[in-house]
Amino acid sequence: MNYINLKLPDDSIMQVKKGTTVQEVAYQISPRLAKDAVCGRYNGDLVDLQYPINADGTYSVVTIDSPEGIDVLRHTTAHVMAQAVLRLWPDAKLAIGPTIENGFYYDFDLGHSITPEDLETIEAEMHKIIADDLPVKRFEVSKDEAAQLFKERNDNYKLELIADLDNEVSIYQQGDFFDLCRGPHLSSTGRIKAFKLLSVAGAYWRGDDSKPMLQRIYGTAFFKKSDLDAYLKRMEEAKKRDHRKVGRELELFVLLEEGPGFPFLLPKGMELRNTLIDFWREEHKKAGYLEISTPIILHQNLWHRSGHWDHYKENMYFTKIDGEDYAIKPMNCPGGMLVYKNKMHSYRDLPLRLGELGLVHRHELSGVLHGLMRVRNFTQDDAHIFMLPEQIKDEITDLIAFIDKFYSVFGFKYHMELSTRPENSMGSDEDWEVATNALKAALEENGYEYILNEGDGAFYGPKIDFHLEDCLGRTWQCGTIQLDFQMPERFDLTYVGQDGEKHRPVMIHRVVFGSIERFIGIIIEHFAGAFPTWLAPVQVRVIPIAQGHHEYATVVADQLSGKGIRLEIDQRNEKLGYKIREAQMQKIPYMLIVGDQEKENNSVAVRSREEGDLGTVSLDEFTDNIAEEINSKTL
Repeated sequence: MNYINLKLPDDSIMQVKKGTTVQEVAYQISPRLAKDAVCGRYNGDLVDLQYPINADGTYSVVTIDSPEGIDVLRHTTAHVMAQAVLRLWPDAKLAIGPTIENGFYYDFDLGHSITPEDLETIEAEMHKIIADDLPVKRFEVSKDEAAQLFKERNDNYKLELIADLDNEVSIYQQGDFFDLCRGPHLSSTGRIKAFKLLSVAGAYWRGDDSKPMLQRIYGTAFFKKSDLDAYLKRMEEAKKRDHRKVGRELELFVLLEEGPGFPFLLPKGMELRNTLIDFWREEHKKAGYLEISTPIILHQNLWHRSGHWDHYKENMYFTKIDGEDYAIKPMNCPGGMLVYKNKMHSYRDLPLRLGELGLVHRHELSGVLHGLMRVRNFTQDDAHIFMLPEQIKDEITDLIAFIDKFYSVFGFKYHMELSTRPENSMGSDEDWEVATNALKAALEENGYEYILNEGDGAFYGPKIDFHLEDCLGRTWQCGTIQLDFQMPERFDLTYVGQDGEKHRPVMIHRVVFGSIERFIGIIIEHFAGAFPTWLAPVQVRVIPIAQGHHEYATVVADQLSGKGIRLEIDQRNEKLGYKIREAQMQKIPYMLIVGDQEKENNSVAVRSREEGDLGTVSLDEFTDNIAEEINSKTL
């Protein structure tokens, strides 16, 4: 048969000759569509434009304005970068070069350190490859043939990857360069329009610190230069807001080589942390939570029972006490189970909401540590909610509204993702189906939009994750709601039902901030350190004009601190302008300048961080105004 039938996205059927390529089909639909085509989707799989279609199936075109199209562009650009590196350093060995959010990277074993000047040299060589407009071709070979190709290049990393592959291997080639890849790719290097190499970092081969340290070159690419320029502008703004830089300047926290991955919070950082925790406690009390605290170190048997030993032990720290094996907790859940199990519960007690601000420790590789965002110890604002099966939907609905209330206070927009059963999981198919359907029902019946994230649930249950969007459009996964049928079973948790018999409760694991330390890092960058007044570690700085005004400055400070307002007095023998500029640099919301006139009238001259000089008001009026601003958590 010379013709085949293709089902298009609008459900119409298109008949084409057998062997017609993806690009040729696109051209028959529309020349404009063919021009914008990056690759195709045939029977659900992404395929190159040159792919010949030989059987009936579904067909659609992936274009330059789609996420998949951008991903293909960046993957091809990663290959061009690797080709440029090999041209410049022929003895270099290639590892892997995947796409990531907002860009791509490639890992190299070069034998020397890459410098900023080297990045410029690599970019220049990439421009030559792009100008040559080399066709990008795919061909499939056996494992043995692929191994022979990379043996000739003496590339042991590729040989290790080939050993893990099935019998047939796909290779992509452009000019004299070839690489292992599933694809798809752009049809030629000339289609790359705008790219930039961004940075270099160290990365262990396959993430294993016992294996060689490679050099990872990060980059990004866009189809339009204007999109690249806008992205680089956002990156520049992000550098200014980097929480490590701002945290150091505002004296919030430090990272010391004596404790890599273990941040030290300074007094102002503790003020910020305590303000977040006070808010957390206040809202949780209103919502009927009971706060608990569980030990940091617990016997190893507990972690076997919880399943963490089988699913999480590579991320845990261990110790011995009296000859027995103990673990430092990476999660608060097992301790919460023991608290519930400590007494008998009736169905009348449920739902029982137990909150915990628990310090946890997780073994992270040094290469992934990043300020407060990725650390080895942090405080998790956990809650474990035990309930009757019939209470699941209402509890999850209330939880979503509860978490929304928190994020609204900070002005965050967010989206939700529903993650389903992963490969490495425990429990029956029936339990997982009930749990997943309960989360779906709570979302859909309340009209919430969500993204389905197949296979990314926790090992004990499906979950709803909350991804916050900051002022630069970046997203951060913070809150989560995880429904769990497994832990109550493993810990033999029960309640006495209306029938007088013992039954198994259902459990929710949930966090709002996620990690207090990471959330601090996020809001430092979101607000660029210029926190709303209610959050600011120092809310007011009182600045006497001269030494003769120090006494009145103390009177002002006493009145404000009596209302719980956090403040400092700047009594240094410096010029007024210098003191104001420094307070501005410290991002203090309000500066109160006091001199003869203010002393005489019991007033203060108010200067706002955001609006500049606000004029002179009575001390009582300012006190009432700032107290209202703080209490209402005004943004």
